[in-house]
Amino acid sequence: MASPVTPPRGMRDYLPADKAKREYALGRIRDVYTRYGFDEIETPVVEDYQRLHGGLGGDNEKLTFNVLKRGLGADDLRAASESGDVSGIADLGLRFDLTVPLARFYTTHRGELPPVFRAIQIAPVWRAERPQKGRYRQFVQCDIDIFGEPGPLAEIELISATAAALRELGLSGFTFRLNDRRILTSMLTAFGFVEREHPGVLITIDKLDKIGADGVVAELREREATASAIDALEAYLARIDGLEAGEFGVEQIRSLLPEGVDDEVIAELAGIGDAVRAASTAAGVPEGQTPLVQFDPFLVRGMGYYTGPIFEIHHPELGYSLGGGGRYDNVVGRFLGQEVPASGASLGFDRLVDLIDVDAARHDEALVLVYDRDVDPATLVALKTQLVARGARVRLEKRAKNLKGLLDRVTQAGFTAFAVVRSDTRRIDELEFKPLA
Repeated sequence: MASPVTPPRGMRDYLPADKAKREYALGRIRDVYTRYGFDEIETPVVEDYQRLHGGLGGDNEKLTFNVLKRGLGADDLRAASESGDVSGIADLGLRFDLTVPLARFYTTHRGELPPVFRAIQIAPVWRAERPQKGRYRQFVQCDIDIFGEPGPLAEIELISATAAALRELGLSGFTFRLNDRRILTSMLTAFGFVEREHPGVLITIDKLDKIGADGVVAELREREATASAIDALEAYLARIDGLEAGEFGVEQIRSLLPEGVDDEVIAELAGIGDAVRAASTAAGVPEGQTPLVQFDPFLVRGMGYYTGPIFEIHHPELGYSLGGGGRYDNVVGRFLGQEVPASGASLGFDRLVDLIDVDAARHDEALVLVYDRDVDPATLVALKTQLVARGARVRLEKRAKNLKGLLDRVTQAGFTAFAVVRSDTRRIDELEFKPLA
């Protein structure tokens, strides 16, 4: 018995209706981002191995699909296999996100770009991880980024544009959870963790929603982090357990934090939420569709390159984030040698498209010409060309014995009306179109 012929694990084929839905959604997202003043760019699907493994991608660097150098011998491959180190045999890798390629792009073309550059990138990325629900090895990211804007204006623009894109697709009920890497650092210092412990502690705290407070404390004790700091964190987790998020603002944020966190950082974060809500109200967004903004003191975001405000988008129908982003002022500096203010937002498109409910394949005029076997092909194409020229989407279908089955199939494909073409039909005004249910 032949084995099933399927795509590689974690990658998918898309049937016409699925592809039409995806393109519809991508078109709406592009349109919103363009209206918000962003310009679309494109970068190669591969980058240099050393650039992808430069410490900017966190654990995602371990998931890179690497491209081997040409001309390798069996000994080279054997040595790399035994050591587990492929750095000597790989010179390229498939991008695992769009931020590292964008930073390289900005460094390459900085002289040709405006002082404040707003970029759109919508493209596939690849990660060699274990496929599961909502997590694929190939998936599309929809990113917007702003370079050259050092203040919170960047985050306000990014969140506002992202919320508008989600509303354009008919989504509501989503929440932006906000935090700031500087707040996290201050918290860890206040608890008593020494600076060298911070990266590992944050990795563990990032698992809070999966392993709970007891699991976080147990893992930190296993890591042999500073015992008194773990005790302080444990007491803090017990204190805030069950507290309502409340109204987003300075007082609410302060109430959820230990002493010692910079008031200026808190005020800046609260100001971002206030501005996002004010912008939505000014634009006439209905009360129920105004973005809900919450402070999450344990939002970490996995990438190690974040330096300031960070955020994630959550939807009640998903058990994982719909996207997120934040400020990463030190990334371009790795390539350019000087710091450039930068902030970005990313939508996980493959998760998003599963939420939207649109008849994406439908066109204002989507017509089917059902023709008899004896109709001249030249006539068929002439009729089709005239209908296409007036803006319709047109498909030719040979009449089948089971006409109802044919019409059901094209209805599911998004067509809205059909007409029968007979051997004596010559002009489109002779066609009698009937609506499809």
